[in-house]
Amino acid sequence: MKELLIRPERCLGCRSCELACAVAHSTSKNLLTSISEEPRPQYRVHVAGDGKTSLPLQCRNCEDAPCLNACLTGALHRDERDVVVCNSDLCVGCWMCIMVCPFGIINQEHKQRRIIKCDRCPDLETPACVTACPTAALTYQEISEAGREKRQAVLAQLQQTSP
Repeated sequence: MKELLIRPERCLGCRSCELACAVAHSTSKNLLTSISEEPRPQYRVHVAGDGKTSLPLQCRNCEDAPCLNACLTGALHRDERDVVVCNSDLCVGCWMCIMVCPFGIINQEHKQRRIIKCDRCPDLETPACVTACPTAALTYQEISEAGREKRQAVLAQLQQTSP
């Protein structure tokens, strides 16, 4: 199973991920035309921090997701990819999911009374934020592959520090 992984030490705080996310969720899917769309497309990934210490944040799809239990209408559910998604037709904008999200990354949509959250770009092979990240602070990969990469990095670091 693929997961969206964050390498905070690589994040520059450039917000390329936010821009790519908004464009990917726009009607036109085009940067130049999406900025004049109404309602304006909103991004679902949020870069927190000041540039020195920045971190891209998006839905972590918690195993025991509090938002799922808080949703009064069942609008929030897991899809076939095991990603927590929102059926906008069922969302009544009660904001319970926003209140219980431990990461504070579920937001209100500007024009309509519904929520907006990361959906991992279901129409794309790789989420737009990952593709746009110039430093690979965001990756979308198999968990086993990520573990193998970390082990190799630790080994390389140990080999450099060994006499």
